[in-house]
Amino acid sequence: MKRLILLLCIAVSLTAHAQREKAEAYINTYKELAIREMIRTGVPASIKLAQGILESQYGESNLVKTSNNHFGIKCKTEWTGAKTYHDDDEKGECFRVYGTSEDSYRDHSDFLKSRPHYAFLFKLDPTDYEGWAKGLKKAGYATSPTYPQSLLKVINDYNLQQYSLDAIARIKQGITPADTELTVIAAAPLPGPSDVQATVHPPLVKPAETTVAQKEKEEEHKEAETVTPVVSAPVAAVKKTSLYPQGIFTINHTKVIYANEGISLLALATTYDISLAKLLEFNDLAEMDVLDTDRLIFLEKKQKKGASDFHVVADNETLHDICQKEGIRMESLLEYNKLNKTAVPANGQKLYLRAAIPAAARSRT
Repeated sequence: MKRLILLLCIAVSLTAHAQREKAEAYINTYKELAIREMIRTGVPASIKLAQGILESQYGESNLVKTSNNHFGIKCKTEWTGAKTYHDDDEKGECFRVYGTSEDSYRDHSDFLKSRPHYAFLFKLDPTDYEGWAKGLKKAGYATSPTYPQSLLKVINDYNLQQYSLDAIARIKQGITPADTELTVIAAAPLPGPSDVQATVHPPLVKPAETTVAQKEKEEEHKEAETVTPVVSAPVAAVKKTSLYPQGIFTINHTKVIYANEGISLLALATTYDISLAKLLEFNDLAEMDVLDTDRLIFLEKKQKKGASDFHVVADNETLHDICQKEGIRMESLLEYNKLNKTAVPANGQKLYLRAAIPAAARSRT
């Protein structure tokens, strides 16, 4: 009996491992397409990838293999392209056929963007993947009563929110889909089963060396007529430059990111597996839902001592600004310089970061 239980445990473990490998392979293949589509239309990359994983069974469903249809989108009356028929909610339902996986990703965005009953989703914060998951079910995208929970599990299990945050960061920097080259590995030619009607459109991208950027230049006029690229107000495109790198880096041996205005702090906390309370504490922030300005956000507790001996105050710099720039705790800065939290440092003032202000220097302040 014990041996049987052990064998069952091993089998379950191997199955889970294989499933994770499939999911990660799918994500690595299509994450850039999901990010680019979020920039183009506002559909969250986290939601798109989660839907792709569920609907396509990690890219291994018959519908994907024969039709490049990653999202289970049915023909509808307006579809004039190739068609195939599969049993779904009803027997022999009509599904769209695409020349490439990229076409499927684009059409999924356009499908959601162009239908009035999905319009309310685009008014949500683009980081609100829970709202999107529930909203898709409410709008009738899927019939399964557990569809929202399934989406949320995939998003959380594989940290898909990071790709939505990546898209938002690019939008803030004024990056458009055409600015980023993406090498698309063309799928093998679609087979010609007897249940596929009409002719499959030729692939819109050439194998390997052809980029999405080239394709988008060719279709620029077409896109303008079909879909208006819109992203919710919190992430309106603004050309900004930053002195800080993208992703996680360190200041004073402490992990930090540069987060853009409009990003949800709860989403950041979830992405980096930190409680919201801790994230606020690490950054000396009062309760807030969304960042009111671009900020350095520390992912761990700052150091008691700075990397330099002192900091020379710049014009309009606050004590909080200095703590963030130097990666030092507020209580340490206040203690070293004999200040209270409401103090306003003067332009050019020298603030000590590693030890108490010398008596001589203190007498001059």
